Amino acid sequence: MKVIKTDNITYRYPDGTKALNNVNFSATNGKIVMLMGPNGAGKSTLFLHFNGILRPTSGSLEIDGTPVSYERKDLVKLRQKVGIVFQNPDDQLFAPTVREDVAFGPSNIDLPEEEVKSRVKEALKRVDMEGFEERPPHYLSGGQKKRVAIAGILAMCPKIMVLDEPTSGLDPKGAFQIMRLLCKLNREGITIIIATHDVDIVPIYAHEVYVISEGEILKKGTPKEVFEDKELIRKANLRLPHIAHLFERLQDEDQISFGKSYPLTISEAKKRIVEKTRDNKKFN
Repeated sequence: MKVIKTDNITYRYPDGTKALNNVNFSATNGKIVMLMGPNGAGKSTLFLHFNGILRPTSGSLEIDGTPVSYERKDLVKLRQKVGIVFQNPDDQLFAPTVREDVAFGPSNIDLPEEEVKSRVKEALKRVDMEGFEERPPHYLSGGQKKRVAIAGILAMCPKIMVLDEPTSGLDPKGAFQIMRLLCKLNREGITIIIATHDVDIVPIYAHEVYVISEGEILKKGTPKEVFEDKELIRKANLRLPHIAHLFERLQDEDQISFGKSYPLTISEAKKRIVEKTRDNKKFN
């Protein structure tokens, strides 16, 4: 089932600049879907449509098979179902303490106080931030801020979580921890949609991939299907993942044939090397 589906969405900014052009995008329930593109490609603009922050100039959007209504009461319900985590957590965290920040959403949908407390406690537990309740968010590390921002969304019990460049600004360990957290949330049943230009995380975590450039979707498919189209990847001002690029160089410089598709992960690379070694021994 497609939990998010756009139909030829076009969006123009007030000055007339076209940011999105006939975008068709969908996300399958329970999957991790990545929207891959360079800075300025339209990723953030598209995401702001998913919970009604922006309204398309033309085209339409469905959530769970229902067309989005822009009536105030309907948008409140939509934003409980679809939560957005911004690229910079400082754009999302504003309360004096972590507890108040995570409680902000549930408190504003008229839940009983005990329910709000329960949701805050559970959300912080799910992101491994228990014990930070009274800390000011601006004293936290970048990775901790992102976890608190995610907790604020989890406290709303969303079905879909949309994240704009979740690994941006993090060191390799912090990026791995955030992606591991998102995988855990996905296994718990939340559909995860991620905008990224970090091509190395895509083959490891994504079930479905879209490539966007200059406001248009250029390709969709599995990571293997997308990265096989090397010309398109470079046309979109992206690159192959490091492992695939290494195999491409080996093939170009040493005339070692690996076919048109290169391995995208370490396990795939190991398998291909073993196969190539076995073939070479067979013909020597």
